[in-house]
Amino acid sequence: MRMLVLGAGLQGSACAYDLLRQPDVEKVTLADRHAARLPKFLKRGKRLAQLKLDVASGPALRRALKGHDAVMCALPYYFNYDVAKAAVAAGVHTADLGGNTEIVRKQLRLDGAARKAGVSVVPDCGLAPGMVNILAAEGIRRVGAADAVKIYVGGLPQHPEPPLNYQIVYSLEGALDYYTTPSWVLRGGKLTQVEALSDLEPTNFPAPIGTLEAFHTGGGISMMPWAYEGKVRSMEYKTLRYPGHVAIMKAIRELGLLDLKPVRLRDGEDVVPRQAFIAAVSPKLTKPEGKDLVALRVEVTGTNGRRAAWQLLDYYDEATGISAMMRTTGYSLAITGLMQVDGRIRAHGVRTPDQAVPFDEYIRELKRRGVEIREM
Repeated sequence: MRMLVLGAGLQGSACAYDLLRQPDVEKVTLADRHAARLPKFLKRGKRLAQLKLDVASGPALRRALKGHDAVMCALPYYFNYDVAKAAVAAGVHTADLGGNTEIVRKQLRLDGAARKAGVSVVPDCGLAPGMVNILAAEGIRRVGAADAVKIYVGGLPQHPEPPLNYQIVYSLEGALDYYTTPSWVLRGGKLTQVEALSDLEPTNFPAPIGTLEAFHTGGGISMMPWAYEGKVRSMEYKTLRYPGHVAIMKAIRELGLLDLKPVRLRDGEDVVPRQAFIAAVSPKLTKPEGKDLVALRVEVTGTNGRRAAWQLLDYYDEATGISAMMRTTGYSLAITGLMQVDGRIRAHGVRTPDQAVPFDEYIRELKRRGVEIREM
């Protein structure tokens, strides 16, 4: 297998690392616009190639795709459609981390072309969306007539520090999108929009984590509310944080500090509040030595009283220096790409992970990597 990974950031690097551990992978090309220094866990060698690539350049992207069996996109979501379109044209399987429902909707329009080309396109292949969608769909299959689906996910510092008790575990820009974008849920079997940071509820996890707060955020389950409209009475996705986080973030949002509309300063300069906010807080929330954890729970109940539930608690890997968020997100992307190439994802065309990824194989692959999802 010859694999192309787009984006040499946290998730792309973790994806490349995992691919290089697989004996069937002959070569991994890690491409990024900047010639980034490799993290310690990635070693230069014959099987790893670095490529300077601006994905916004269509001709350069098409050249990079040549000679590869699959491309895994770990770039910001707004690149995903163009990458998928180019991959289909090149006859190359593609998977990405998703996170934006409208982009996924556009990708679904490539289904006919992908089937004709004999390739698989799987968006939303990270943690949430991604892992949680696969678990929720399996739960719905197991209970038969599903009544309610509850999904909780959080990337958290193991040692929280005030005031936000949070550290950057992926793009802060992406996290703030989720804090400001309405969330789509199912209520009474119907699609309903709810405000981000709303419906706060306490959720308990085993010690030493304890009680977390759960609240609505956008994008976490992508297309699932549309897929199950009229079939499931209630479906919701909530983000997990340490208690007190939401109260502060709501105040920050209501003060306009997350707005995207420019404001004019006294000296006449225009500033986008969110960009200024990110620039100001990123250094304080970036903790290179900070160790993280991922907490996840998916619960599905049926109209017949049946229940299916899973829980994951994953931690920073001391041996490699790979964070829990990188393990759960980057590894998930790598697993999907491997399954596309080796045929375990059989269907060609555009399919979301809950439709395309075989549950048992996926859980088994995660367990091989030490990411153990436990049935409750």
